[in-house]
Amino acid sequence: MSNTKQVDMQLMSLGMVAVLTAQFLSALADNAVLIAAIAIVKSRGLPNLVPLLQESFLVPFILLAPFVGQLADSFPKGRVMLAANLLKLVGALGMMAGVNPLAAYAVIGIGAAMYSPAKYGILAQMFGPEKLVRANGMMEGSTIVAILLGVLLGGWLADYSMQWAFAGVVAAYSVAALANLFIPRLPPEKTGESFHPLLLLKKFAGVLVLLSRNKDARFTLLGTSVFWGSGTTLRLMLFAWVPAVLLITDNQTPANLMGAVSVGIVLGAVVAGLWISLANVNRALLGGLLLGPAVLALAFVHSLYPAYVLMVAIGLCGGLFVVPLNALLQERGHESVGAGNALAVQNFAENIAMLLFVGAYSATAAAGMPVQAAAVWFGAIMLVILGVLAASRLRPK
Repeated sequence: MSNTKQVDMQLMSLGMVAVLTAQFLSALADNAVLIAAIAIVKSRGLPNLVPLLQESFLVPFILLAPFVGQLADSFPKGRVMLAANLLKLVGALGMMAGVNPLAAYAVIGIGAAMYSPAKYGILAQMFGPEKLVRANGMMEGSTIVAILLGVLLGGWLADYSMQWAFAGVVAAYSVAALANLFIPRLPPEKTGESFHPLLLLKKFAGVLVLLSRNKDARFTLLGTSVFWGSGTTLRLMLFAWVPAVLLITDNQTPANLMGAVSVGIVLGAVVAGLWISLANVNRALLGGLLLGPAVLALAFVHSLYPAYVLMVAIGLCGGLFVVPLNALLQERGHESVGAGNALAVQNFAENIAMLLFVGAYSATAAAGMPVQAAAVWFGAIMLVILGVLAASRLRPK
C-alpha cells in the first residue's frame, strides 16, 4: 500500500497541465522518431530491418518490467518522468548523429519503459477518486492525439527533410523535459524498498501468477496483448503494403494510414464509453471478433481511399475492444494487487505479444512472403485467436 496521501488538485491545475504537456510532446516524439528511423533504414536499402526497429523498442519494456514500477514508486514521479524524457532525448540525438538506429531506438525504449508507470502513477497521487477517472481520460485523449500527430508529422517531415524531422523530435523531447520541471514534486509512494533484482523478480512473478488466476484479469491480459501485438505488426506491415499494393513509395502515406487507425480508435473509445460498462463488458468481444475480418479485407483493397476507410474501421473495432478491457483490468488490479502492479504486468504481457507478432512478421518478410499473403495469414490467425478467447469467455461456468 502507498504511504502517501492524495493531494486532490484541480483537474486543470498547473501541475496537471504540466503532466499533459509532457505526455503529449513525449508521445508525439516517440511516434515521429519511429517514422524517421524507418526512413533511415529504407534509405540504406535495408527494409528488412523495419520490424527489428520496433523490437528494439519493445525489448526494454519486457526486461525492465519487474523494476520500473518500483523505480517510479521510490522517487518523486515527476523527476522519474524527467529522467526518462532526457534518456529519450539522448537516443534521438544519437540517431541524429549517425548512431545505429536499432541501438538509438532501444535507448528511447528504455526511457519509455521508465516513463509509463510514472505518468499513470502520479495521477493517483494528484487526484482523489472522484476526479481520477476524468484525469485518466484526459491523459488517454492527449496520448491518442499525440500518436496521430506524431505519425503524420513524422511522415511529412521525413519526406521533406530528415534534418527537420530530427530537429522536431529533439525539440519535442526537450520541451517535454522542461514541462516535467513544473510537475509537483510529490513525495515517493514507497521508500526503503529493496532493489535487489531477485527480490523484485520474485515479487513480479507473484503478481503475474495472481492476476493469471483471476478470470477477468486473465481475459483482459490476453485480449489487450493480442490487440497491441496485432496493431504494432499492422503499423509495420503498412510500410511494405503501401508500395506493393498502392504503388506509393513515400513515407507520408503509410503514416497517414496509421493516423487513420488512431482516428478509428478514438471513435471506438467513444462508442465503448456510451455502450459498454463493466457490467456488460462482454459486449467488447464484438470489436475483437471483427478485427480479424477487417485485417483480412486488406487483400481486397487496391486503392487509397478504401484503404483509409478500412484503417478507420480497424481502429474503431480495436477501440471498442481494448478500452473496456483496460477498465476491467484496472478495477480487478485495484481490488487485488494494486492498479500499478497490474499495469506493470499488462505492459509485460503486451510487449511480449508485440515482440512475438513482429518477430513472426519479420520472419515471413525475410522468407520472401508477399505482403498481401502475410496480411491474409495475419488476419486469419487473429480471427482464430480472438474467436477462441471469445468462446472461452462466453463458455458457461
